[in-house]
Amino acid sequence: MVSLLRLPVFVYTDAHSIILLKMSSNTVEKKLVKSKSGLRMVAKNDFELSPFFLDEPPWVPDDQCEKCMQCGQKFELLKRRHHCRRCGRCFCHDCCNGLLPLPRMCFVDPVRQCSMCANITRKENDFFDTHLKVLLDGGIFVVQESNEATRPIYICKLSPDQRTLIFEGQVTAIDPILVQHIESLQILASLDALGNSAATGLAMKYRDKSGEIQVLKMSIVAGPEKKQAQNWISAFQKAFKMVYDSRVPS
Repeated sequence: MVSLLRLPVFVYTDAHSIILLKMSSNTVEKKLVKSKSGLRMVAKNDFELSPFFLDEPPWVPDDQCEKCMQCGQKFELLKRRHHCRRCGRCFCHDCCNGLLPLPRMCFVDPVRQCSMCANITRKENDFFDTHLKVLLDGGIFVVQESNEATRPIYICKLSPDQRTLIFEGQVTAIDPILVQHIESLQILASLDALGNSAATGLAMKYRDKSGEIQVLKMSIVAGPEKKQAQNWISAFQKAFKMVYDSRVPS
């Protein structure tokens, strides 16, 4: 079943759907997809997918899993098999009894996950609950592009569809950077008065629209907005790790 929808921001009303709303943009056309794992609200076009999106995994066939892949107990009449919606492996009820929101796969309702996947999902959901808003709100930075001597100030933020970093300023425009095109990230830091390490900025390597590798440095501006910029860097470090880890085959 597939239906195309443009969702207004007030559609989701139950608590389990709040995280999914945070991952979606009301400017992206959605389609409702029904699979054996449940209903999913995904972008109509692949090029509009969030970089945080994960594909639904294939399930291990029933005839290839005679016992729980965690505790090793054999499946029988009273010991049924269940598939984790995140990894697709099969487990007994005791090892796969948690129902959690899984916004990275765009499930509308909480879905069954094994204990290992559930731990990962809880950490990711903390990111969507807390840190995503920080990225969307943005931070103030001095920005220096590759081979540029000037260091103007911009507000850097994640776009509403989460696909790009955008830079707002009153000087020369900086092209948006696709999050998927960021190759590496380095956090710049120094010691504060108490000897603790504190972020002062970040440097990233990314591929521009022509495929060339560019380097961009963002430095925190001293002042009342410093803490917000530090929080933004911390949140973006978590976001980049999530995206980078999903590129590596499991």
